[in-house]
Amino acid sequence: MGWPQSLQGADVSKVRTIYLNEPLRNAFCKNSISTAKYSLWSFLPRYLYLQFSKGANAFFLFITILQQIPDVSPTGKYTTLLPLMIILTISGIKEIVEDYRRHMADRLVNTKNTIVFRENEWKVIMWKEVNVGDIVKTSNGQFLPADLVLISSSEPEATCYIATSNLDGETNLKIRQALLQTADMQTEKQLSSLSGKIECEGPNRHFDTFIGTLYLNGKSPVAVGPGQVLLRGTQLKNTQWVLGIVIYTGSETKFMQNSIKLPLKRSTVEKVTNVQILLLFLLLLAMSLVSYVGAILWKEGHGGDIWYIGMKESSSHGLGFDILVFIILYHNLIPISLLVTLEIVKYIQALFINWDEDMHYKGNNVYAMARTSNLNEELGQVEYLFSDKTGTLTCNIMTLKKCTIAGIIYGNLSNRSDTILDNLSVSPSTITETSGFSDPMLLQNFESDHPTKDYIKEFLTLLCVCHTVVPERDGDDIIYQASSPDEAALVKGVKKFGFVFTTRTPSSVTIEAMGQNFTFEILNILEFSSNRKRMSIIVRTPTGKLRLYCKGADTVIYKRLSDDSLFVKETLAHLECFAKEGLRTLCIAYTDLTEKEYQQWLTEYKKASTVLQDRMQSLEECYDNIEKNFLLLGATAIEDHLQARVPETITTLLKANIKIWVLTGDKQETAINIAYSCKLLSTQMPRIQLNSKSLEATQQAVNQNCQDLGILLGKENDLALIIDGETLKYAFHPDIKRNFLNLALSCRAVLCCRLSPLQKAEIVDLVKKHVRAITLAVGDGANDVGMIQTAHQAPPLGRREQNSLDVFVQLHSKTEQKISSSQILPGRTRASLPCPQHPLPEKCLDASSPPSAVTRGLARGVARSVEFSYLEKLLLVHGAWNYFRVTKCILYCFYKNVVLYIIELWFAFVNGFSGQIIFERWCISLYNVIFTSLPPLTLGIFEQCCSEKSLLRYPQLYRMSQAGEIFNTKVFWFQCINALAHSFILFWLPMKMLENDMVLQGGYTTDYLFLGNFIYTYVVVTVCLKAGLDTLSWNKFNHLAIWGSIVIWLVFFAIYSFLWPTIPLAPEMRGQISMALVCPHFWLGFFIVPIMCLILNLLWTSITNTCNRTLLEEVREMESGKVQGLHLPTVSEKRMKTKHPQLPLPSQLHQVVFQDESVDRSAPHGYAFSQLEHRGSSQEGPGRSSDATAVETS
Repeated sequence: MGWPQSLQGADVSKVRTIYLNEPLRNAFCKNSISTAKYSLWSFLPRYLYLQFSKGANAFFLFITILQQIPDVSPTGKYTTLLPLMIILTISGIKEIVEDYRRHMADRLVNTKNTIVFRENEWKVIMWKEVNVGDIVKTSNGQFLPADLVLISSSEPEATCYIATSNLDGETNLKIRQALLQTADMQTEKQLSSLSGKIECEGPNRHFDTFIGTLYLNGKSPVAVGPGQVLLRGTQLKNTQWVLGIVIYTGSETKFMQNSIKLPLKRSTVEKVTNVQILLLFLLLLAMSLVSYVGAILWKEGHGGDIWYIGMKESSSHGLGFDILVFIILYHNLIPISLLVTLEIVKYIQALFINWDEDMHYKGNNVYAMARTSNLNEELGQVEYLFSDKTGTLTCNIMTLKKCTIAGIIYGNLSNRSDTILDNLSVSPSTITETSGFSDPMLLQNFESDHPTKDYIKEFLTLLCVCHTVVPERDGDDIIYQASSPDEAALVKGVKKFGFVFTTRTPSSVTIEAMGQNFTFEILNILEFSSNRKRMSIIVRTPTGKLRLYCKGADTVIYKRLSDDSLFVKETLAHLECFAKEGLRTLCIAYTDLTEKEYQQWLTEYKKASTVLQDRMQSLEECYDNIEKNFLLLGATAIEDHLQARVPETITTLLKANIKIWVLTGDKQETAINIAYSCKLLSTQMPRIQLNSKSLEATQQAVNQNCQDLGILLGKENDLALIIDGETLKYAFHPDIKRNFLNLALSCRAVLCCRLSPLQKAEIVDLVKKHVRAITLAVGDGANDVGMIQTAHQAPPLGRREQNSLDVFVQLHSKTEQKISSSQILPGRTRASLPCPQHPLPEKCLDASSPPSAVTRGLARGVARSVEFSYLEKLLLVHGAWNYFRVTKCILYCFYKNVVLYIIELWFAFVNGFSGQIIFERWCISLYNVIFTSLPPLTLGIFEQCCSEKSLLRYPQLYRMSQAGEIFNTKVFWFQCINALAHSFILFWLPMKMLENDMVLQGGYTTDYLFLGNFIYTYVVVTVCLKAGLDTLSWNKFNHLAIWGSIVIWLVFFAIYSFLWPTIPLAPEMRGQISMALVCPHFWLGFFIVPIMCLILNLLWTSITNTCNRTLLEEVREMESGKVQGLHLPTVSEKRMKTKHPQLPLPSQLHQVVFQDESVDRSAPHGYAFSQLEHRGSSQEGPGRSSDATAVETS
């Protein structure tokens, strides 16, 4: 029923015609796919664009060009070019290796073999050679090479079963059935005589819809719907073979239509840094201009006294030439080593994630895995977390825990008293699969002459029959493939009591009840929908009776109970008990039908099923006419197992001011129940449920709710917003989008259900663009690739089904066959393997692909995680630490460069702005490379703002990095001003010390280089000690870096002073160390100058920590032992609240009167549903769809 439109309603320009057995008339795109980032011709321009879009690289390219101008550079032509070429070469090799792996992964998919019918015979060709119009044969276990229309299969009634987990993340099997007109076309002769055409809609991204018509020569047109379509990415299961006609290939397949172009991701810190580099460049230009003006004034002031400089020779140099000289002189204000330092720092940070034993899933011996380190620091700035549900929050393991039949509770209880039931409260996350439904009393009552025996039998029979489960034989065992895990849980639960579901055909189900086989003829399935909150099945029992079985929410079942129904109050009381335990409940009921009643309804049903306008509404009204006068049998209680510590993790993340949105393709009610179980929703929280069927209705509901919130709109309220995929399509209309976003941002929790992969990406993109917040996406299936790539961060998690999540981690072996793309995965053992930038959907589809190829072929992930709970440490600990480390490293790199190279400006005031450098050339070059390279590395690798224990205990600390309080424009320029002050002291104090010159031993006098070596030594000592002041967490590596850097310079200074003439290098440095060491001024300044620089920083830090204490300072004081404990609400929470928006008081929200009926303030019920809504064809669909669709096209 997922295709209520006709071709006339589609976009005519996109309608395509496919001719059968006429390949020359079918000219469409090729079936090859490409997920690589570069081609042979695009590599160089695209790579250079990416590299020079970084501010630092662009700046040094500019300097390199300037240095090539003759007589301009005071530092030579190649001092900038060489290191820049090394950096670009290393990065280029890395990019080539990564993209080569992507090309190999694409090739692995494109060169897979399949069988097609061409030139009246079967031929084996590669996937990339498949064309639209080909007849393809696919065998059991194989993946479909393209989108096909099923024409026949090996199974009775031309049915087949497919696994769609790579498309929608659901692990159940779906059933498809060929049209009756083509079901017998199996032989080569029949296929070669096949003549006609298929008219269908153009390529689109909608998995669940398809509009087409099959025109066979000499026969009436037949409508083709989604029940006859097999999509690329699906796997054939439990079917020997199928034949299909290719309708979409390559990039036009629905799978590839749902992939998105991977955006270029840059961290916020990197963007801020680029802006500051630009401002520094402007400052550099200003310094150059000032120096040029100073040179003119100095020359004019001294006139003929400077005859020895040769003014006449240089007078031809104009403004531009002189300014270029000064630009090159000062260009090292921007550290060229910054990018290399950050690469090393981030790589080692990724290794720390990989090695973290707290994120080691011992069940499969899987570690967290950092697939890329580019965005490490953004883990500490996440504001919005978008999470998939199934397999991410849950283990996807459900069990039937209890049931109530005829007013009696059955379940695994040691004491069956009502008192214990009332007091029972079991956390869903603590129950394992082994603790399933077990109660000997049920069998005893059934086997004895207990008054409820007939009720028990009918109850167990209903659970065996009323579902869409597909049994899969594995020897003597039966594996149940269900449309949702709770369906399988019910079927498995009753199997323990001798009621076994054994066989399904499109028109019947067979069960084995207490050793006897019974076959029920399926007449109709009344599908589940969010409005109906129930599903029913009409069957003819083995005794010939017409019976309607129904299971659904108590709210809808109780409205339809007959006055003769018994056990109503008792069952309702039991439902309340189950709900208190967090169990998902279903009411079970039935009614008998007469032949006359059924035939009358069937006529009405056939009419409603062929309506073109509002078909689903007509069908639901039709269903409602027969779903009445139910007799209540009882209710079931299912536990959906959450992953370990999910409620605790979500609670902690919420305290850290991280907003959590659940984006799932699953049913709305299931998502709501999970949200309650994991504590994302509370029972007191009003719920805004948007389930509209039109643009006007959606606009009215959104606008009304926005109006009702009034001044609370845009503030975070204790509200939940729940919306389905169909309504979301309308909510993204330009007239509604902004109000919808404001409404969503006004809610503490947002649940988006029944979403397509592209809709997930669109939601993430909407928040990312309009809120300008750091987003993180977590998912575990190929259907999550889009949202993961769109988000700033994406950590894959792992589910028990072995699907990988999008966090930085990989999971199990099967996970690597269905990997999603992301930024961070909690759980990997190697960080050295780079990850591609583009999704490779096909890789996850191919079970034969080597895991390494799959891993590298899909996502650009930051980390991978096996459990959702690992996000707590990944974000609050690693994220916060990485942010502190990276930002401190960046600030320190700029600080030390400004300190040294601003001294050239001060020196210009005493050298007549001649462009003369005060330091020896190679000393300048080695400043960043050797003498001050270790302190920023230790800051970036080992720095800790506070201990891991404190970060987890006080998640509010995360808000500091989240709000960017540690690194922003204000902090950056404060650091630069601080460096400016230090450089002033470092130059002018030694300058005044040596102002009157001095005579050394042997009659030597001092020169500018003697002063330069003084200052250079003081600079190295000062910036190394400054790193010590910035260090909050000391270890042996910090000491080694700080004191070792000072020693390295002194040793180098000593050796360098004696190289000439043995080595023809730096003759002006000969003997400098001897002159410095015997000079008392040198040793006096060695101690006084650094102290004078740093004493101001020490005083400033002490004052701010005393007068403007932050939560971090209080936590650090507690860690130092000066405070025994920290009571957060009374100490620092008030201060945190002043820096962040106030949450509306609960009383304010309760005063809001919501006019729209979409708002539900009632307490939730713990119901669950086992019928998927609009997924493929229904159970009766395969048996009857051909007749119904034929009428529709006519």
